[in-house]
Amino acid sequence: MLEDALREHGGDLLRYLQRRSPEIAADLLGETMLVAWRRKADAPEAASELRPWLFGIARTCLRGHRRDESRRLRLADRIAALAPMPADTDDALALDVRAAIAALPAPQRELVELVHWEGFSLADAAAVIGTNPSTARSRYAKARATLEATLASSVHG
Repeated sequence: MLEDALREHGGDLLRYLQRRSPEIAADLLGETMLVAWRRKADAPEAASELRPWLFGIARTCLRGHRRDESRRLRLADRIAALAPMPADTDDALALDVRAAIAALPAPQRELVELVHWEGFSLADAAAVIGTNPSTARSRYAKARATLEATLASSVHG
């Protein structure tokens, strides 16, 4: 029944998300479907109640993304205020960061990309790649340590 509801209302959910956040609507739709599938046991039994339930999940995913994005932007502003960089080094640093991420082992790289580029929480990223949250936390911590060391050596080296 949930599978049928997702097929039937998937287009409506995507349009709902596109009107609110077009650049990440497809990701949010995927997250909505994942959450719905994980919460399958909580789904209403009446078919007429499934559509609002799915839209409630989509709304929660959207709000979570906006909250996370707002936090990331505030953090970036605080970091920028602590150590403003000359404009000419921004492009070189961006290349260094991308190169450092690309050099990570695939499981670590994928987590970093999901969290920082796709906006997933660490728990959601773990679900996306099919691992448990504790494994994801461990991989993410190793990735951060590697990135910090790599970037520190490129800045000081």
